Amino acid sequence: MKPSESIKAVVFDVFGTCVDWRSGVAREVALAAARRSVAIDAHGFADAWRGRYQPAMEEVRSGRRPWTILDVLHRESLDALLPKFGLGMLDEAERRDLARAWHRLDPWPDVVDGLARLRRRYVIAPMSNGNVALLLNMARRAGLPWDLILGAETSRAYKPLPGSYLNAVAMLGLEPGEVMLGAAHEDDLRAAAAVGLRTGFVARPLEFGEGRRTDRGDAAPWDIVARDFGELAARLDC
Repeated sequence: MKPSESIKAVVFDVFGTCVDWRSGVAREVALAAARRSVAIDAHGFADAWRGRYQPAMEEVRSGRRPWTILDVLHRESLDALLPKFGLGMLDEAERRDLARAWHRLDPWPDVVDGLARLRRRYVIAPMSNGNVALLLNMARRAGLPWDLILGAETSRAYKPLPGSYLNAVAMLGLEPGEVMLGAAHEDDLRAAAAVGLRTGFVARPLEFGEGRRTDRGDAAPWDIVARDFGELAARLDC
């Protein structure tokens, strides 16, 4: 059976798959540093900030820390990094604004059109570790045409915990096999497949910068492997 014959919804990883987090965060960091006349490796800062993403969530996933939304985790990571990059002098207003850099990320060039095509046939939504306010602000700025927002606090579970995927499926009133996860990250797809979701790999070779390693999508039997959202839409008959 073709995926398009059984799928009713396509949900998406967001950071890296839908939006270019590295360039967007680096842009915001560079602006903050320039206002303080500080020379900085803005992409290095973005990489370091992203490097704290999984360890911060693991404290919540493991139960060592109560449920905490990603905005709070991002702010804590930012506060820890600023002195290491010579920006410890930023005041509260500057820190609060910079922490919201993750709300202001730009989509990859193929995303908005690809989502619009998919939405003609399927329910589409983010299935992200981002919190609802973050994802909503991002969508409004970037023009992401979601039908609804499935932020992490709707399940109070961070991917790749099984509950994060299954709660999204339940909220859509569907069965796991009727939902496809689109993602650029094989660990995310592997966890989704383990609980019965269909899988669509979308390549993002520039997520971590030119020439740096990214998942290729050719090491596992995903339902669809696509070079961008346009090809994913075409493979799903949109």
